[in-house]
Amino acid sequence: MRESARAVIGSVCSGFTELPAPPSAESGVDGPIGWPGYDSARARAASRTGESESVVCGVGKFGGTEATVIAWEFGFLGGSLGRRTGDRIEAAFERARELRTPVVSMIATGGSRMQEGMAALTQLQRIARQAALTRAAGLAQVAVVRDPTTGGGWATLGAGSDVALALPGAQVGFAGSRVRPSGDASAYTAESQLASGHVDQIVPAAELGERLGRWLSLLTGADGQPAEPPSALGCGELPADGWAAVQAARAPSRPRAESYLDAYFDWREDISGDRCGGVDPGVRCGFGMRGGVTVAYAAQCGTATLPSGFRTAARLIRLADRLGIPVLTLVDTPGAANDPAAERAGAGAAIAEVFAAVAGASVPVTTLVIGEGGSGGALAFAHPERTWVTPDSYFSVTSPEAAASILKRPPEEVPATANQLRLRPQDLVELGVVRGIVGR
Repeated sequence: MRESARAVIGSVCSGFTELPAPPSAESGVDGPIGWPGYDSARARAASRTGESESVVCGVGKFGGTEATVIAWEFGFLGGSLGRRTGDRIEAAFERARELRTPVVSMIATGGSRMQEGMAALTQLQRIARQAALTRAAGLAQVAVVRDPTTGGGWATLGAGSDVALALPGAQVGFAGSRVRPSGDASAYTAESQLASGHVDQIVPAAELGERLGRWLSLLTGADGQPAEPPSALGCGELPADGWAAVQAARAPSRPRAESYLDAYFDWREDISGDRCGGVDPGVRCGFGMRGGVTVAYAAQCGTATLPSGFRTAARLIRLADRLGIPVLTLVDTPGAANDPAAERAGAGAAIAEVFAAVAGASVPVTTLVIGEGGSGGALAFAHPERTWVTPDSYFSVTSPEAAASILKRPPEEVPATANQLRLRPQDLVELGVVRGIVGR
């Protein structure tokens, strides 16, 4: 049995104060298009649920963070969106901007209300407008995708949120169960949406309140100051030549991004996926708490970066910029994936997104090269004025192997080519490419 809107609210936040329902402009019998029996259906839904509409809106506290809440009551005509629903959601967003609070949408809806025709469908435009105004105001939006979340509820506040959390096993998709093609239904699940990069995390209901508290504290906890580069975790000795630098960066025992993130942050939460159908396990993005202050991170994990990885990083940097959260990027990749699949997935455009996000960020971006810095796929993650390197890293116009191939040199000349590229940490400082070498 699905939980009611008020039960869900009571399980995740405290001190909830409901917002008054705004006056409705709706007039006439049986709604805007005179659907026979619509007034009676609404009256039965109200009697059954104790609610006068399909959403309950108010303000409550998640841990120590106040937020505006929009919770769907699926028992009221399948949580469908009608004109009065739009009135309440619009009023809730307006109140969030007045109070300067983030918005938490706890969605359970079958879509637009058939009994109101196009008057119902156009509520999606109203909701999209309110979400856009709230984004422009620099306020975070978190969605909790409950069962089911389909139609316009998913296509506006669900998929359009800054962070999307989903309950396990929830039905999630634009097409509802009664209108989608017959056959495999696995694509319309929270788990499938996570795998496809459209949902950030799947959270058990019992953990939802705590997780929302963590997320809201992260998304509202910045102080605007630049992130300090992490300390080096690996070898502290500088390499004697270029080839030694490459070998040190490629050593299996060298600390990777996960170790750096764990050492740098007190705790953190990842986002997942590019919202375009892809997830790159070789890129970790999210927000972490360090000494009571939030820092966003985008970290390469030592593999060739996929287009979805670049798009996820760009998404993270743009979100952090809008919320005023400084960014830390960790560079560690032999380069961008360059196989046919990567090209078809838009490698060039995806890399361009990260270059543009870093270049256009108004918040400070700090970069540390912790391993391989291979060509433009690595440089896209790096800030041109705030980049540091570890002693066991290198940064190069391309890999020594690729450089030798381009110059038509035999394989045995790869080490010599590495030396000529001046890719060692100390070379990079001398060339003015980086600001310095971090110590342990």
